[in-house]
Amino acid sequence: MSNDEITLAAGDAEVVLAPANGGRVRSLRVGGAELLRQGERYGCFPMVPWCGRIRDGMFRDGGTVHRMPLNAPPHAIHGTARDGVWRVARAEPAEAVLTYDLAAPWPYAGRVTQIASLTADSLTLTMSVETYDSSFPAQVGWHPWFNRNIGGEDARLDFTPAWQEERGEDHLPTGHRIDPKPGPWDDCFGMPGGVDVTLIWPGQLELRVTSREEWAVVYDEQPEAVCVEPQTGPPNGLNTLPRLVTPIDPLEATTTWAWRRP
Repeated sequence: MSNDEITLAAGDAEVVLAPANGGRVRSLRVGGAELLRQGERYGCFPMVPWCGRIRDGMFRDGGTVHRMPLNAPPHAIHGTARDGVWRVARAEPAEAVLTYDLAAPWPYAGRVTQIASLTADSLTLTMSVETYDSSFPAQVGWHPWFNRNIGGEDARLDFTPAWQEERGEDHLPTGHRIDPKPGPWDDCFGMPGGVDVTLIWPGQLELRVTSREEWAVVYDEQPEAVCVEPQTGPPNGLNTLPRLVTPIDPLEATTTWAWRRP
């Protein structure tokens, strides 16, 4: 099936997927308003097989140390799949399935599947990592760049995390949990009951990001966008909180963005 862009539609919502550009959600328009920052690097890209930074690009699996390219020196960041070409397994008017086969520099074989399901008032993204051979540690997550402004007042965030991961000078968690601090943020937050963050564009739209996962990175240090990133573990989690993908136990996560007009 072609890897050309795919458009999903439901009600007055429209989503454009870009399989050839890292399997990302390139666009989300609701009532004609574009909610995602536009540009080749933006939209919403899948973070897999890891999320955020790996310290010095190195992680250990048993007695083996693996080194990933330092694409955010001195660290490796956001996985490899966002730089790859995904295949279209299925495309329907309001749902599409994309797949990506893990490849070098990632040292393990595996398949990533991402499902995008659109309704008139929500977008649900589901991602899984499967292996048919060696087990390996992995993470999955999403990195949406929501436009800070969609034509009125700037967006504000409403969320109540249980804790914030203390951030070291190297932008990685130190291992200490602290009370949440005011922004601006490039920080990881813990929500044991599941990720639950609402973006509010006053008088225009409210968008609620939820996930069963308990980790979210919030990044709002750039004037153009606000990022709310649900993920299966904290930054550097391949080293500090690895989740093992095995032939009988894939890694799967889901996030839903639900919107409403006030």
